[in-house]
Amino acid sequence: MPKPSAPLGRAQEIATQVAAQQGFILVDVELVKEPTGHFLRFFIDKPEGVTVDDCEVFHRRIQPMMEFVDYDYMEVSSPGADRPLKKPEDFERAEGVPVEVRLYKPEGGQKVFRGQLAGLVDGKVVLCDAAGEKRGFDLKAVALVKPVVEFDEDDLKDEV
Repeated sequence: MPKPSAPLGRAQEIATQVAAQQGFILVDVELVKEPTGHFLRFFIDKPEGVTVDDCEVFHRRIQPMMEFVDYDYMEVSSPGADRPLKKPEDFERAEGVPVEVRLYKPEGGQKVFRGQLAGLVDGKVVLCDAAGEKRGFDLKAVALVKPVVEFDEDDLKDEV
């Protein structure tokens, strides 16, 4: 994972403290250049999920503290159900959850693997497949790990 720039690192430190004070978990901070400008994005979470009101509360508190960052737009949002796992605590929370692992280079002709996350062990992302077999991937070889979110038709029906 690349080292954040000084302003982004400072923003992350401040946002982590503010999130904790408000009962949130700071999942990620990013500063991204897009065609319409520079976006400073904060991704927050909490065990029961994040509401729009939560995002507004965090936004109002954090915005005056970010004057040292050069950005055009600030966004605060939930990371989503399929957010990538990046930090050790992300992997701990997701143990036993179905995940998809994408590798930078193919192993055995395959770059994408699915299974239940057994954990992050000794620098390896460990999956358990449907047959109960465990397989580890060096974290340095892993491009992305994210939960697999599946829906069926019943999940998509309108509740009355």
